[in-house]
Amino acid sequence: MADLITLLSERLAAAFDTVAGTAGNDPVVRPSDRADAQANGALPLAKQLGRNPREVAEAVVAAAELDGVATAEIAGPGFINLTIDDDFLGATVASVAADERLGIARQASRRIVVDYSAPNVAKEMHIGHLRTTVIGDAVVRMLTFLGHDVIRENHIGDWGRPFGLLIQYLLDEAAAGTIDLEHLPLHALDDAYKAANTRFAEDPEFAERGRARVVLLQQRDPETIALWTRLVEASEDYWTELYGKLGILLTNDDVVGESFYEDLMPKVVQQLHDAGLLQESDGAQVVFPPGFTNRDGDPLPLIVRSSAGAFTYATSDLACVADRTGRLGADTLVYVVGAPQSQHLAMVFAVSEMAGWLTPPAEAVHVPFGNVLGPDRKMLKSRSGDPVRFIDVVDEAITRGVAAVAEKNPELVGDARESIGHAVGIGALKYFDLSTDRIKDYVFDWDRMLSFDGNTAPYLQYAHTRICSLFRRAEVDRATVRSLAPQVREPAERALAVRLLGYEAAVLETVERYSPHRLCTYLYELSSDFTAFYEHCPVLRAESDEIRLSRLALSDLTARVLAHGLGLLGIEAPEQM
Repeated sequence: MADLITLLSERLAAAFDTVAGTAGNDPVVRPSDRADAQANGALPLAKQLGRNPREVAEAVVAAAELDGVATAEIAGPGFINLTIDDDFLGATVASVAADERLGIARQASRRIVVDYSAPNVAKEMHIGHLRTTVIGDAVVRMLTFLGHDVIRENHIGDWGRPFGLLIQYLLDEAAAGTIDLEHLPLHALDDAYKAANTRFAEDPEFAERGRARVVLLQQRDPETIALWTRLVEASEDYWTELYGKLGILLTNDDVVGESFYEDLMPKVVQQLHDAGLLQESDGAQVVFPPGFTNRDGDPLPLIVRSSAGAFTYATSDLACVADRTGRLGADTLVYVVGAPQSQHLAMVFAVSEMAGWLTPPAEAVHVPFGNVLGPDRKMLKSRSGDPVRFIDVVDEAITRGVAAVAEKNPELVGDARESIGHAVGIGALKYFDLSTDRIKDYVFDWDRMLSFDGNTAPYLQYAHTRICSLFRRAEVDRATVRSLAPQVREPAERALAVRLLGYEAAVLETVERYSPHRLCTYLYELSSDFTAFYEHCPVLRAESDEIRLSRLALSDLTARVLAHGLGLLGIEAPEQM
């Protein structure tokens, strides 16, 4: 097992069981007591056994299988300090290096739907879509690597009143000769979307025709649906370009819009009615999930049909749950959605449980995140006061990445500079977001994210390229050192080896908490350990060929873990910069 801490914890757990089971008066020691003992020394177990804590710790050490442990010392009131044997540590590193999965075992497969990105048709994506897109993509990559059956769903906004108004506006403008319906770039649609809403508010005659067009849309009128389809296709072309530049896994095959659930929503309402969950409140049809109240302490309703008879976002979200656990057979639903939607989603999940759409072992998980702020610590805006366009941020990241690479290595030119610069710029943008605890806001800062110092993607990418360069200078094929058991005699060698063996734990903890920043922290610490190792342990000028190859083996595994970890975050690891 790659994670030595886990391995030794299991051995100590067995020893605690042995000591507890062989003690006089046959005490009952619960699993939680054993866990406390492992974390806090022998004191909790000693209390259960009525014995001196240090004596219990000594008995545990005597009973434990501690092959590979150089020393086992009792400290304080029964703490057990273990020092791993150098050879055992080296052999364990070699076992990880020989494994294509770098010591990370596949998990029992679950069928998981991940809902993320979620743009709207006919509207350009803005900076607010950055976090859901990159966090969701990293979660998908990690879950897939661990062996789960992952279904990506891009739940787009593509239905309802706004689109009826937009279509009517476009038809009016086309009749007036001001819009060419055969050429609908997304930026023009975005402007039309805003203009349609303005006209609806100011022009009663247009408002009446707009409402009629909404009905035609819902009735699947051929002319209306034909134009609606073109709006969706134009939007999909835009998303394809943006996701391609950003290196996001989502494709048009992953798009599932609100329109898909239109026919399911009446069935959802009927099922809630049949289950006796629907109530009427101020003319609306609602469900009161237990435990949710407003500021006055009154029960808080989830509205599934408005007083005007219209379905709501909640109805659509309930239909999503029913469809994903029913038709798709998913047992885990992951929603990478902003923190302001926490209460809404919690109520949707609660009602879904009440209705029987979300029953154990199926579960729904909300992965909330904070906001991207400007230098004034307010929501990041453009100079015009509008949200910053996502595509502009992506393009600027690429431009700045190319400039940073050109400054770092003027000898890189042409396609190499462009491709590496693209990887550096996009990597910097993603990592700056992912390395922040997702529940916190952060201030957007180009200079910090593109720095080659500190906890940034360029720093990690450069550490990877340094190792690749090391092998080129050594004229050694990296694959040839992967069967070696490194020597870990020096403190910096030991520190690097132990950090490498913590990769599995870092990935599993990251996935368990859906918190990519934990993997970012691990990769940064790994890079820092490698820097210390490189400074204190000469590689190419090592005192012997044996030590040289040993240190090259440690360097190779470091590069592989860095590249793999960055890959799980959706970030490239170039071999030169």
